[in-house]
Amino acid sequence: MQLYPAIDLRGGKCVRLKQGDYRQETVFSNDPLSTALDWQQQGGDFLHLVDLDGARTGQPENLDSVRRILETVDIPCQMGGGVRTTENVARLLDIGIKRVIIGTQALENPTWVEQMAEAFPGQIVLGIDAREGMVAGHGWEKTSHISTEQLLNKLNHLPLAGVIYTDISRDGMLTGPNLEAIRNVLDYTPLDVIASGGVKNLEDVKNLANLPLAGCIIGRALYEGSLQLSEAKRAIAKSALPHQVSNNDGTTQN
Repeated sequence: MQLYPAIDLRGGKCVRLKQGDYRQETVFSNDPLSTALDWQQQGGDFLHLVDLDGARTGQPENLDSVRRILETVDIPCQMGGGVRTTENVARLLDIGIKRVIIGTQALENPTWVEQMAEAFPGQIVLGIDAREGMVAGHGWEKTSHISTEQLLNKLNHLPLAGVIYTDISRDGMLTGPNLEAIRNVLDYTPLDVIASGGVKNLEDVKNLANLPLAGCIIGRALYEGSLQLSEAKRAIAKSALPHQVSNNDGTTQN
């Protein structure tokens, strides 16, 4: 299981929200590049970047900060937030983003997501942000009538790099991940699954490492110090449970 330290960007700053609520923002750094270098130095495998401004406007808004990170760090980065056009997907891949996360458009235009997955196999990640089992979009401000299972059933066949599942009610709250919901997602899809939302301490990491997950995104726990990245990596290294690995064509192997 890979660890993905999260860097959420808003107004060029590194912030964290509670349950995706833009009114509950904590600024942790005015220098996202310094934060990225810190997570790399502490052993981050892969950076998870989110453009919170873009998630609301539908266009990436923090590309200057993203470019500086990509030009400096040595570890790969995935990014989401406002990615709703072919041009935006191509631009992010061109500047060095390893995997592009698509969320809102998966709800509103699944045909386009299929086109993107086929045009960029193994480079598109499906972002599923759920509130009480129903998928939300537009920066989590609109909740649909489509369930996680229904959305996965529509898109499971695509050559995606994987699925990021976030329980909105847990995100930024340090209340522990929703293990039951994560297990359900693992049952719904053959794709790699990355869990996000609620991780607060080492015990949570251990619980997730005992599931066949490809990765875990950690945010507020790292910023507030309730979890150290190095200790989380050591705990994962002790876990012998294999997880699925994506091939370049989007298929999986154990």
